[in-house]
Amino acid sequence: MRVRIATRHSPLARWQTDHIASLLRAADPSVEVEVVAMASAADLRLDVPISSFGGKGVFAKEVQQAVLEGRADLAVHSAKDLPSVTVDGLTLAAVPARGEVRDALVGLRLDELRPGYRVATGSNRRRAQLAQLVPGLEFFELRGNMATRLAKAADFDAIVVAAVALERLGWADRLAEVVDVDRMVPQVGQGALAVEARIDDEAAQALVARIEHAPSRRAVDAERAYLAELGGDCDLPAGAYATLDADGGITLRAFLTSPDFAQVHRSTHAGTDPTAVGTEAARAARTAIAPS
Repeated sequence: MRVRIATRHSPLARWQTDHIASLLRAADPSVEVEVVAMASAADLRLDVPISSFGGKGVFAKEVQQAVLEGRADLAVHSAKDLPSVTVDGLTLAAVPARGEVRDALVGLRLDELRPGYRVATGSNRRRAQLAQLVPGLEFFELRGNMATRLAKAADFDAIVVAAVALERLGWADRLAEVVDVDRMVPQVGQGALAVEARIDDEAAQALVARIEHAPSRRAVDAERAYLAELGGDCDLPAGAYATLDADGGITLRAFLTSPDFAQVHRSTHAGTDPTAVGTEAARAARTAIAPS
């Protein structure tokens, strides 16, 4: 079977696509993979915040369109870049085994940061939690692929990245500290890959079903349900991280602050149904952060 995979041009996106291709070939040695690479608008405009492009999903739109138009059969994404609600015409066909979920610092460690120090990150979720951990930090925007971000690290006391990104690119030695999830709750889907197919393409769905990792899928589904119920995008200072026990039970750590970071809500929810756990956590968070 020949399968065309749409992906972004960045080195990390290509690593992710090559990884999916290797999993598919391992599952079926007869599979032939063609990579269809493209750049998103956000990849080309590094001078403006991601939110200016319409929020969460900006890095996924072009590759999704390629699948919808039949120019590709599959789209590979970082799960954290996907909107919490799947776009019409596509289905989230597979979530392979998840990688490292935690955030990390390049530059100084957390215990070395002080009020007034300069920290760069494009994520409101990261800013909100760092502001709690080290009050008085100065925050700056950080955009670009991982090589670009690392090149900018010398301009700041620390930059914040997803640890998995540097691990996958072979740059884990640049990490000063990988932050525990109890201190910084990760982004929804962080560390996981997501493979989308057209909803009417049963052959592509059957192919990628072979690389599905059920525990990772259940965890990501719970986290996505949390964000979907909040109605959030990349500007929302929210995070969620789900883990599974030996019996399949789900525990979800949830984080949300008000837009000004003044109100903070952290909670833990448990259950067996991913959607129910994520939805319950979001409703509790929304009630806690409701305007007074």
